[in-house]
Amino acid sequence: QPQLVESGGGLVQAGGSLRLSCLASGFTFDYYAMGWFRQAPGKEREGVACVSSSGDMTNYADSVKGRFTISRDNTKNTVYLQMNSLKSEDTAIYYCALVLDVAAMSPFDARSEYWGQGTQVTVSQ
Repeated sequence: QPQLVESGGGLVQAGGSLRLSCLASGFTFDYYAMGWFRQAPGKEREGVACVSSSGDMTNYADSVKGRFTISRDNTKNTVYLQMNSLKSEDTAIYYCALVLDVAAMSPFDARSEYWGQGTQVTVSQ
C-alpha cells in the first residue's frame, strides 16, 4: 500500500516561492512516474506537473510552465515541486500521487488510499 506524505506548503505573498516535498514508501519508488496535483476550493482536482520514473521526462500544466519545476531523488524516495513566481490562482491543496501516464498527467489510481493528505498552499495578493 503506497504511503505519500507531502510537506512544504504554507502562506506566501504573490511573487514568492515555495518548495514542496513528497516522501514515498510502501512501493518501489523508482518503478513509477510521479506527479503533483492540486485542488482549489470549488474546483476539480487538476494535474500540475509529472515526472517519469527515471526523472528524464517531465510534463507541466500550461498554467505553471516556466514557473514550477518538478524533480525527484530516487535515493531518497522523494519528489519535489519548486514553485516560483506564485500567483493567487495557485492557492490550493497540493497532492502528490503515482502517475500512470506522464504525457496525459493521469493518476495511477483515483482511490483516496493512493494519495497523500495534501499540503495547503495559500498565495496572498
